[in-house]
Amino acid sequence: MDTSQAIESFSALSQETRLKAFRLLVRHEPEGLPAGEIARQLEVPHNTMSAHLSVLSRSGLVLSQRQSRSIIYRANLSHMREAIRFLVRDCCDDHPAICEPLASFLIDCSTPQ
Repeated sequence: MDTSQAIESFSALSQETRLKAFRLLVRHEPEGLPAGEIARQLEVPHNTMSAHLSVLSRSGLVLSQRQSRSIIYRANLSHMREAIRFLVRDCCDDHPAICEPLASFLIDCSTPQ
């Protein structure tokens, strides 16, 4: 991931509804959710949600796939992983032991915060 891709990804998440939508999709991996269900759960009008999902899709954070009459959206976990990797790429000036607490936290992401 280069700097411009990272900026686009983080910019897409810098709006509350888009951040909530992305986090909702992460919770519903690997099945994903239809656009209407995302709008319903977040209590956002369908056309507004569609615009937000378009921003997330263009950034690479969300994937979509048509299933019959619905479009199912999923979090692009590999893109999320690359964005996190971009943030910590230069972590601790090549002293991995200093970054160990961060690495352990990322490995054990099942612990609720």
